[in-house]
Parts: sequence; C-alpha cells; structure tokens
Amino acid sequence: MTSFEPKDLSVGKLHGYLLSAVAPRPIAFASTIDADGKPNLSPFSFFNVFSANPPIMIFSPARRVRDNTTKHTLENAEYAKEVVINVVNYDLVQQASLSSTEYPKGVNEFDKAGLTMLKSDIVKPFRVAESPVQFECKVNEIIKLGTEGGAGNLIVCEVVKLHIANEVLNEDGSINQELLDLVSRAGGSYYSRANKGFFEIPKPISTLGIGVDAMPDHVKNSMILTGNDLGVLANVEALPPTEVIKAFVNDVSKRYPNIKEASHREKHKLAQNYLSYGDVDSAWKLLLS
Repeated sequence: MTSFEPKDLSVGKLHGYLLSAVAPRPIAFASTIDADGKPNLSPFSFFNVFSANPPIMIFSPARRVRDNTTKHTLENAEYAKEVVINVVNYDLVQQASLSSTEYPKGVNEFDKAGLTMLKSDIVKPFRVAESPVQFECKVNEIIKLGTEGGAGNLIVCEVVKLHIANEVLNEDGSINQELLDLVSRAGGSYYSRANKGFFEIPKPISTLGIGVDAMPDHVKNSMILTGNDLGVLANVEALPPTEVIKAFVNDVSKRYPNIKEASHREKHKLAQNYLSYGDVDSAWKLLLS
C-alpha cells in the first residue's frame, strides 16, 4: 500500500486523490443571483444532505487551487443568502458540465448551457426547469475552512420549498429512483449514472465554449438534438469556417448523395450520429451546411 501525509503532496495532487477515492458524489446544481440581480449557475460535487428536521443541505465552492480566487456562487451566496439546488439527471448532464465553464462575471450560464430559468416561489434565484427536483433554500451559514487555494467554504442551506416533477413520482408519491436517473461525480472526467455505471465527459475547454446561446436558431431549437447534444456542441471555441464546411459537404456527399438537399431534420439526425461517436467537428460542419 502506498501511503502519504497530506503535507507531502501538492494541493492539486491531494485534491485529485480525494475526488477519485471519495466517489461517486451527488451534484448540487446551484443557482444564485449577484448584487445586480444577474443569475449564475454552476455544479458542485462537494455536496450532500445532512438533516431532515430542519432540512439541511451543504455544498462547498472551494477556492481555486491555481490562483486562490473564489467562485461567483460563493460571492452570490454571501450577498443574497439564497440559493436553489437543482438535481442533475442524465438528460441534462452535458449541459450541467458546460455550465461549469469559468465564464466572466455577469454571464448567464442558463443561456450558455441552453437551460430554462424558472421563477422560484420563495427565493430570488431561478430554478432549472429541466431539473426533475429543485430545492429553494435560504443560506443559514457559510463556514470558511481556510484562506489558501483548495480551501472549502461550507454553504449551509435550509430547504424552504421543494419541487418534484410528477414524471418521477410513484403512485404513492415516493420518488422512483430509476425514473429520476441521477448522475454523480467521480475523479477526473468520470461521472456515474445511478442505474448504468461509469461514463466520461471531457471537462469544458479552458478557452470558453461558445455556449448554446451563440448557436443558430435551427440548432438550439432542434426537435431532434437533445439537451446533452447541445451541451456537447456548445463546448467548442469557434464554429468551423465556410470553406471548411463546403469541403466537408463535398466529401460527405460521396456517401450521402442527397445531403445538400437534406432537411434540417435529416441533417440533425445524421449530426446526432456523429456526436454518438464523439465527432463534434463533423457534426458542426453538417449542421452549418
């Protein structure tokens, strides 16, 4: 057995060991608002429920290891003392991953991730309409665990109202775990699907993805592409140029002679097939042709 004392490891290395060993972890998809009333949305896997009476959840936006800065969620929770915790199921996991992109302050991650803002009943932050369970919370306390990069900040949240989609409820009113289809976080790029096991999602690109809001209307409003498809497509730095698209279509037309006359629906189905193989570049070229 290989053994370590934390002081002998870099913070990054220790962080990696903790994330990989303590897994899978539930995800708090936290919605907050800043002092100007602008929404923010980000996922956190340092999260769990700790009490039913009172109903308490805790999540921890840690200080960034690389530069010791704090996250917008923490700053907003300190200001507004309110947060909405939305659960993440498989249908929106790619969009949740995209929302972890470090967009500048004031950028609306709901728009970037292609998710719907739903007005809360009691608190000011918006709910994620696509999430099957949403918890409106007041922030009771924030416990700072340190001042250096990697230090956590425990946001102690009391649930003041919860919302559960009828589609995941059994006849007796209990939650059907298989229909809920939650995902959780593990180390590296690994996630776990409650009823399927592990799968991987590449981390959002550091150069910032274009976001769903920057997509052509026929793509972001597609009747074929799923939210997960949009999340993958949005995680690119730029769209391919016209001459590259034309060259791609000319090549693809050898296999699909009618591709130039194909409808959006037909192209979207084929693009979805490319995405299933991880070929985001070809999917975009086809969608923009």
